[in-house]
Amino acid sequence: MAKDFTTRSEDYSQWYNELVVKADLADHSAVRGCMVIKPYGYAIWEKIQAQLDKMFKETGHVNAYFPLLIPKSYLSKEADHVEGFAKECAVVTHYRLKNAEDGSGVVVDPEAKLEEELIIRPTSETIIWNTYRGWIQSYRDLPLLINQWANVVRWEMRTRLFLRTAEFLWQEGHTAHASQEEAIEESERMLDVYTTFAENFMAMPVIKGVKTKNERFAGALETYCIEALMQDGKALQAGTSHFLGQNFAKAFDVKFATKEGKQEYVWATSWGVSTRLMGALIMTHSDDEGLVLPPNLAPIQVVIVPIYKGEEQLAEISVQALKIKAAIEAKGISVKYDDRDTQKPGFKFAEYEFKGVPVRIAIGPRDLENGTVEVARRDTKEKETLQQQDIATKIEHLLKNIQVNLYQKAVDFRAENTNKADSWEEFEKLLDKGGFISAHWDGTSETEDKIKELTKATIRCIPLNNKQEQGKCILTGNPSTQRVIFARAY
Repeated sequence: MAKDFTTRSEDYSQWYNELVVKADLADHSAVRGCMVIKPYGYAIWEKIQAQLDKMFKETGHVNAYFPLLIPKSYLSKEADHVEGFAKECAVVTHYRLKNAEDGSGVVVDPEAKLEEELIIRPTSETIIWNTYRGWIQSYRDLPLLINQWANVVRWEMRTRLFLRTAEFLWQEGHTAHASQEEAIEESERMLDVYTTFAENFMAMPVIKGVKTKNERFAGALETYCIEALMQDGKALQAGTSHFLGQNFAKAFDVKFATKEGKQEYVWATSWGVSTRLMGALIMTHSDDEGLVLPPNLAPIQVVIVPIYKGEEQLAEISVQALKIKAAIEAKGISVKYDDRDTQKPGFKFAEYEFKGVPVRIAIGPRDLENGTVEVARRDTKEKETLQQQDIATKIEHLLKNIQVNLYQKAVDFRAENTNKADSWEEFEKLLDKGGFISAHWDGTSETEDKIKELTKATIRCIPLNNKQEQGKCILTGNPSTQRVIFARAY
């Protein structure tokens, strides 16, 4: 499958696009900017979804579902919010079609115009906070900790599978609290959940930080984020958690009675990750031979391939292979036994390597005689012959080792591609190299905008618990008290 496959050094963007399609993760659809997520790609998303859902519920959140369509007037109630999303909104204006009089097909019925246009949700703060007004009356109703798994539409002009599509899948948490402190604590807690997931399951190291005012979510007082570094030296925002203050509560008049009987506005948060994580997973680990998946998110963690001549040999091998499969599955590991007679073992090896299956086990007639199997790991391409005795425990340990190795490899890559810049000349040279750049900034939006205009680099985040140090802004030379993280980004 890797034949005629563009390498990362040849054209990283083309490598990514080809990999997504050839590895059966997703495909382009008939609708411009939208994608079809294929079964193998969706299986990875289901693993992501299941783990995050478990972590959300462990922190006290419950799932609900809110409408896809939002009255246009709702978006007008929070000024910053509507300004942030207005250019990306898809609008429903009519509710009926009819046959064209000339027989050319269906047309929009002009008499079926909606009294108020409906927006296909770009995000759900407005419809949810309009709903919360009826759910929250007293401090006894708080905190309200709700998440929804949904699709959203943002009318992107330049799209790329998983990374930026007009429609995408995500989860969005929306919580209501009695105090500012509690809401900030919730925002930070969910950022920690995302960090734990990214590092322990995606094997992807991230920097936790806050966005500058320019980069905040529309309508937020503070946006917390996790930033990851891809293999081409570009940053990718992998998740965000927003402290919304009382902006949406005031816009939708959501008040609660305190223990003292006073009426106060509720404090809010929202937080989310999307199918963009699929793009991050691909670009963090994959190589010129195809997809590389960390075991914790691989739909197939182990594949067993029989090597045989004739049906009699296959039958003998299958008996032992299925015993091995059952023993490994008893450890909670997903195993596929591929005894298709339509493809040769070499084809199967290449197929599962390209699809990123972490461990491949091959078993042939000689292995039956010797009580062995050949084990190949996807991350390092190393092969070894192992005794079948206690093979399940050996595979369990191997998968854990692969997970750790992939994370450490990504950590080392980030360390090698994170540099400090103390002058504009140094900054520009490092930008050509790619990676994270730690540099001083004078704290003004004007300087931030100018740097972006000159270089296309943005401030990815101000790291949490950032070290305070005196310095000079790389562009203006004005005083600065801390470094921030710059990079070109997706």
